[in-house]
Amino acid sequence: MTFQRYLAREALDQHSVDMRQFIDFRLSTLPNGSRLIDAHNSSGLTFTLLPDRGMDIWSAHYKGIPLTWLSQGSPHAPDWGEGWLRLFNGGLLTTCGLTHVGPPETDDTSGEKRDIHGNFTRLRAERINTSGDWWDDRGTGDYYELNVESALTEAILFGEQYRVQRIYTLELGKPEIKIATTVKNLSDQPQPLMLLHHFNLGYPLISEGTELVTANAGVYPRDDRAKPGVDDWANYHAATPGYPEQVFYHHPKTFPHAHKQIQSQWSKALLRHQNFGLLFAWNTANQPYLSQWKNTRQGLYVCGVEPGNCIPEGQNTARRTKRLQYLEPGAEETFTCVLTIIEGESAMESTLAELATLNEKGAPAEHFRLDDYEKHE
Repeated sequence: MTFQRYLAREALDQHSVDMRQFIDFRLSTLPNGSRLIDAHNSSGLTFTLLPDRGMDIWSAHYKGIPLTWLSQGSPHAPDWGEGWLRLFNGGLLTTCGLTHVGPPETDDTSGEKRDIHGNFTRLRAERINTSGDWWDDRGTGDYYELNVESALTEAILFGEQYRVQRIYTLELGKPEIKIATTVKNLSDQPQPLMLLHHFNLGYPLISEGTELVTANAGVYPRDDRAKPGVDDWANYHAATPGYPEQVFYHHPKTFPHAHKQIQSQWSKALLRHQNFGLLFAWNTANQPYLSQWKNTRQGLYVCGVEPGNCIPEGQNTARRTKRLQYLEPGAEETFTCVLTIIEGESAMESTLAELATLNEKGAPAEHFRLDDYEKHE
């Protein structure tokens, strides 16, 4: 069946009185008390949100094909006594931040101890609401969108007072996830703001022969461990026992003209295996960095594509290098990412052509600063 034949508004109105038959965010609870929200939209794309783990994405599939790696025993409930790595679910999205992204550290001035990648993944969502409706503002006929919205908070007395709104948007029949995360500073002082979308991909999307395609103005190996692989950053290989992870930072290129939204410049990256892939798009106006995590280790075969307003270097280093961003009192920032399934030869060729044009004509993202790293053209 084609979209026009069975997902058109007129056809649905004639055959059903409940849109949940075709598109839904469905809340349930595990025996351990952890909440799940299962999502579907008649496109073949299904995924599960974790309201008690930052409203992040856990399992995700397309037509039954898994897109991400899952850790044993996940989804783990939040536990402030356990370390970040013990609680790592894998899953399609594990958000890092909001004041620290990087290895464990002790603050240079306050002595505060920070775990790897911050506290976002331990935050519990509240005020969860869904809303959906038909729209026709494209001039191409009716389309149906469904949103799920939630609120989260990260706060400490005499420190950060962050309120977060996270919205996921699905369009009926379209294998795409839109993610908008708005962070507002409710404190009376500027606060450090580090946010990184840790998108985790697994087998078979990531496997021998997979390629990462980016439009970039340079690639920077994180350390001596990554330097030997810098000429091969784009290619993924067979699972290897004891493989040492490698991390590369990309300077994204953006569309040469501003997006319709004010202060919006977009970049894209494609993770592809033959004629199947996942396309990442994000606003570089406030996410000028793209981190690539290669971890093709046997049994732990999970790799990351990670847009963010920072690199995973930690708050101390970001402050010393003047890369650390701050959010002023009363101010807010919205970080937007879109994930789209690419399937078939025609769709793949079109997407690769778009990325080639972006790489040729795009402008390097502003506010990107990695002068202290070695650039690889």
